[in-house]
Amino acid sequence: MKKLSVTALLASSLLLGACSMSQGGDDKAKDTKKSDGDFKIGMSVSTLNNPFFVTLSDGAKAEAKDEKVNLTVVDAQDNASKQASDVEDLIQQDVDLIIINPTDSKAVASAVESANNADIPVITVDRASEGGEVVSHIASDNKEGGKMAAEYLEEVIGEGAKVAQLEGVAGSSAATDRGAGFEEVAKDGFDVVASQTANFNRAEGLTVMENILQSNADIKGVFAQNDEMALGAIEAIEASGKDIKVVGFDATDDGVKAVEDGKMIATIAQKPTEIGETAIETAVKSLNGEKVEKDIPVELELIKK
Repeated sequence: MKKLSVTALLASSLLLGACSMSQGGDDKAKDTKKSDGDFKIGMSVSTLNNPFFVTLSDGAKAEAKDEKVNLTVVDAQDNASKQASDVEDLIQQDVDLIIINPTDSKAVASAVESANNADIPVITVDRASEGGEVVSHIASDNKEGGKMAAEYLEEVIGEGAKVAQLEGVAGSSAATDRGAGFEEVAKDGFDVVASQTANFNRAEGLTVMENILQSNADIKGVFAQNDEMALGAIEAIEASGKDIKVVGFDATDDGVKAVEDGKMIATIAQKPTEIGETAIETAVKSLNGEKVEKDIPVELELIKK
């Protein structure tokens, strides 16, 4: 009877061991069975109503085609709740990696954490997440860009001049960093008489600039944290008949044309195509088990006539 019990125990141990080995083997097979062409990547973009993010998305799509990976792009429409829902949908689709361009750097943290809990790696682009684990963050140095804008504006209109700033979406790292860079120079170089949000939107840039001009008719310069707001501000300035120098940010096609036409003195080129391409390249490397940098900077450039 004792001999039979020992035999049964040994059989049970072997069976459990076999199950354990089988489970581990399945996991390993799941991790290694995919080639580049089988990878499914999801990408959540803050808004496709902004030329900058359209260009970033197009860069990612082109690179995905070259890398032969499946890319699904979803538009958060500048809505943090929709972005969270979009990311949950991508998780349910069992994508291998999610690239997120946050609408709100703080609000997106819960979506990043959801992906973490589902063992889906996350890469952020242009704007960072204030929470969760991210494989890599790919962006230009927005703070440095803000400084570049302020320094060039000071070079053109002179130290001590009255200026206004149009801010982007509150809570986004891009708005925070660009503003911090601008203010680092402006605190000693300018008299900043107004700093108001226009949510990276052209129509809001027009309205906000009209309001600023009503109470600050003698300003000499404007820094807009993106080209869309800058172009809206230019419409308001032209309607007022005033000579006010404007610096934008992003170097969108419309922004660069405004510089070439003399309507805007400069824009900071952030190279969205390169950001999108780099995001896909980094995603594929990470999915193939290669080590990737935690922070990948994309070079800035001052575009002036």
